[in-house]
Amino acid sequence: MRADARRNRALILDAALDLFATRGPAVSMEEIARAAGLGVGTLYRHFPDRQALQEQIAADTLRRLLSAIRDLAARPLPAWEALVLFVRHCAGLPLALAKTLVDDESPPAEVAELTGEVNGLIALLAEQAQREGSLRADIPPREIVDLLSVAVCRPGARADDALTTVILDGLRAPAAVDPERAPAVTGD
Repeated sequence: MRADARRNRALILDAALDLFATRGPAVSMEEIARAAGLGVGTLYRHFPDRQALQEQIAADTLRRLLSAIRDLAARPLPAWEALVLFVRHCAGLPLALAKTLVDDESPPAEVAELTGEVNGLIALLAEQAQREGSLRADIPPREIVDLLSVAVCRPGARADDALTTVILDGLRAPAAVDPERAPAVTGD
């Protein structure tokens, strides 16, 4: 591929990544081309249809996410801290797009495989956090994966938004909650 074609492809992928992350998978191809500073024809030369672009973005995002979670799992961190860092890492990624593709009747094989690997590693971290006593033990690890998915697989998800905060607070083992952060209890 020529240098200008590689540059144009990278511009398209970067623009699509940003737009899908902030606005969700319904962004138009015209908006993506405009954000990339290119014509729609250039976009379609690289990606023959919307599905091809979405699959590429989802696979690239999941590969990066898989690499990040492997790095977190390999670090000498408490498992709870690794899970929280994972959630922070997810902020700004177009995971809603990947989830939409995986939830289809016949998801792209690469996207489904990468999603399975990511979810498996998150479940392992959840099991470790349960063993260390920092994560509630009454919720199976696969359900924890589903809950974290609710937090991070939506357009505009942030590590500090209300939904993510409530989910993480609800998953934390009661004995592991910092009394300094606990809400004040007032009586009538």
